[in-house]
Amino acid sequence: MTPPLRINRRGFLAAGLAAAALPRVATGATSLPLRAEPVVAQILDPGDGATPMLGFNGSTPGPELRVAEGQRLSVAFENRLADPTAVHWHGIRIDNAMDGVPGLTQDAVPPGGGFGYDFVAPDAGTYWYHSHHQSWEQVARGLYGPLIVTETTPPDVDRDITVILDDWRLEQNGEMAAGFGNMHDFAHGGRMGNFAKAILSQTTVNTGERIRLRLINTATARIFPVALEGIDARIVALDGRPLAQPRALGQMLLAPAQRIDVIGDVTDVVRFLFPTPEQAYEMGKLTLGAAPVTAKRGPIQTLPAGHRPTPGEERALTLRMEGGAMGGRHAGDDIWAFNGTSGLRDAPFAQFALGDTARFTLINDTAFPHGIHLHGHHFYELDATTGSQGDLRDTTLLMAGETRDILCVFDNPGKWLLHCHMLGHQASGMKTWVEVA
Repeated sequence: MTPPLRINRRGFLAAGLAAAALPRVATGATSLPLRAEPVVAQILDPGDGATPMLGFNGSTPGPELRVAEGQRLSVAFENRLADPTAVHWHGIRIDNAMDGVPGLTQDAVPPGGGFGYDFVAPDAGTYWYHSHHQSWEQVARGLYGPLIVTETTPPDVDRDITVILDDWRLEQNGEMAAGFGNMHDFAHGGRMGNFAKAILSQTTVNTGERIRLRLINTATARIFPVALEGIDARIVALDGRPLAQPRALGQMLLAPAQRIDVIGDVTDVVRFLFPTPEQAYEMGKLTLGAAPVTAKRGPIQTLPAGHRPTPGEERALTLRMEGGAMGGRHAGDDIWAFNGTSGLRDAPFAQFALGDTARFTLINDTAFPHGIHLHGHHFYELDATTGSQGDLRDTTLLMAGETRDILCVFDNPGKWLLHCHMLGHQASGMKTWVEVA
């Protein structure tokens, strides 16, 4: 079950009326400037109040960064905020020193300071970048952007469209509501917004075109159920990793930080809907142009498999989520804990030799859902009945009381964060780290 809907009717009805195009930057081996700075965005309808926010290179979301599989991305980051920050490259299997986690892989970049991020993007897929310092506020204020790594041989589509899903807690005049970091949000489901929108990299398609949609949930707390209208489509990838076979669409569910890639043929206006028991609210849409085409393609094909690690002998570990409102006591010293410990400690939760395989039993012993994210790796979600390997993910959603096993091959050396991507939960204790050497 999804958490109860908290967004008001006006917010959803207005959400599709002011679709914004993402700025796009072509990247290469030369250094790309990326500035974190205050920005102003028009989240509400045109004519309503604008919203002071944070962003990159003058906008929120920040520019869409596109590189080819195996290409080097070199970023000259500059912090023009009043507070320290850092950039995390979510889902990418990169060098640990480039992961962007203050206190674990680097120091936070002070106001006026800079940092050089330089790495090869080894795996094609849909990823994103975001602040990893005071992220419960900085990401909520808009400090994020999409990162797309294209295949050496991309699928045959007419358009490749990025779709960012987010919600914001706004006042009537468009200002961000105060109260970032309040204990009520942290102890419950997180900072839920009262206004939601799908932000699209393009806003027009033609009937008969085959398109790729890259859905990214950038919200700090909200789980988005999503239904699509106007497209005959299949799911082809989750969290940047291709499925073994394209999957029927149905209603999709994205926890914070999760991504879904969809490929399909346009049959009508493509609508991005938030289903509720009462009705489905439109978050955004792709309108139809005046140049319909006759579809000539066959079935939707599987994407190239890419990096799929082979598990070896398994080491068994248990990670229990504890705390929060209506939760039991735990031994940690904050609102949330893993296995009785809140926040990062000097010693890692577990240490692995390069290539080790671990089976984690994740137990959500709390009254709220959690999206558990592992940095630097993907892992297999295991079938609860058969134990067989399922989808490769970097973030897995566990509802209240749910248990799931995941299987990870630790083939990327370094110190890697493991945390809840409901970012208020992370800030108040639900995080730890593992070391691979």
